[in-house]
Amino acid sequence: MTATTPIHPAPDAPAGRQALALAGVFQAASLVDELARTGQVDQRAWDTLVHATLDTHPESFESIYGGHPNNLRQGLDTLEGVLGRRQANPVVMRYGFSLLMLMNKLRGNNAMMDDLGQRLTRVQGQAEHFGETHENIIASLGEVYQQTLSTLKTRIVVQGDPSLLQSRMMPERVRACLLAGVRFALLWHQQGGRRWKLIFQRNALKKALDTL
Repeated sequence: MTATTPIHPAPDAPAGRQALALAGVFQAASLVDELARTGQVDQRAWDTLVHATLDTHPESFESIYGGHPNNLRQGLDTLEGVLGRRQANPVVMRYGFSLLMLMNKLRGNNAMMDDLGQRLTRVQGQAEHFGETHENIIASLGEVYQQTLSTLKTRIVVQGDPSLLQSRMMPERVRACLLAGVRFALLWHQQGGRRWKLIFQRNALKKALDTL
């Protein structure tokens, strides 16, 4: 993330903020799918997810995703598919909705929420030394996911190229992505997002996407 990225104020309307947070969820879902199938992802999309995971006490809503909605462009485009505007990848949709379910399970587990917060604080200290996207940080974020969220009953099974999924640093990168997805799912919930609203307030979300 660069400091030169212009701050683009987030929408005041709840639907706009929910759309941005959901875009983060589906950006994570999309990157998990790309990592599992090709091993490659867009660097800006990746950096945005890692930054958001590490920024647990953001200065503003906008700062979570680096100040500009284009940092979530891949997620916004994916969300358009989820809301029925274009063809959606069913695997990415499954990952996205699984991340929302995982977030709900996490919210009901105060001990895990506290543990997650403490672990991320330690990783933030590492990131100040190595830089946010250093592989040591990605490995640490993957470990945080593995030791917390992956122990819940709602498990996310990632499909893809078996040889890629077993390659060096790939499990850690996938888990770091899933952790970022849950981070954005929590943000979505904090902004008033609920599963039923995806059905009954779809038009409000579509209108919000138009402005983004």
